[in-house]
Amino acid sequence: MAFEDLLEDPVIQKYLHELVGPKGMPVAAAPPDGEVTDEELAEELDLELNDVRRALFILYENDLASYRRLRDEDSGWLTYLWTFEYDNIPENLEEEMYRLHEALEDRREYERNHEFYLCEICSIRFEFGEAMDFGFECPECGSPLESMDNNRLVTAMDDRLDALEDELNIDADA
Repeated sequence: MAFEDLLEDPVIQKYLHELVGPKGMPVAAAPPDGEVTDEELAEELDLELNDVRRALFILYENDLASYRRLRDEDSGWLTYLWTFEYDNIPENLEEEMYRLHEALEDRREYERNHEFYLCEICSIRFEFGEAMDFGFECPECGSPLESMDNNRLVTAMDDRLDALEDELNIDADA
């Protein structure tokens, strides 16, 4: 996928937004060609320098940017020259999908293996042991706790896991 096409993709835009947040999105969405300093980006995008630095550091932590340091001979100050490396985005997204798959599998097992009770007034959910400790009464409002059927939640997790397995070519029976 071409570099420009990557930035047009709504999934990638959402991914970048989740990483850097709304203040960092202008930095992530308009990477310059070649090397650039954080000060140049802040001036060009009319952003606070700290917001630009935060976004650059997050991109760096996620292997989407790199830098090299130059020391000014006279002042001794360091200048960081940043390069954007968005070729790693598809691989990062795939890793995220695998992490999501694993987390969903764990949560599904938790939901299947526990019995839950709900306070319908406060919308607070309790595991069986907690509900028993509270005498099956809500500790917030005192109303009785009702047994909660979480089959719809488990089914929704199953559907999402199936979709992820299709996308990632995971054999669920393996």
